[in-house]
Amino acid sequence: MPDSPFDDYLDLVEAARELGIHPQSLRRLIKQGRLGAHLFAGKYLIERDKLDMFKSNYDPRPGRKPIRRLL
Repeated sequence: MPDSPFDDYLDLVEAARELGIHPQSLRRLIKQGRLGAHLFAGKYLIERDKLDMFKSNYDPRPGRKPIRRLL
């Protein structure tokens, strides 16, 4: 069986589960432009490598994040 062209993509629910957040929170991040996604047949599809890059810098805790200072 040939590889599916969608093997490199996760849907909204799978990506949210991997980030440990609610799917609605992930949808909000996509609409804010913080994470790129493709809308295909009414579903958001997120590339695995883009999700991994986003995940390495994302802090799911609510509230303001501390600012790292150089000095």
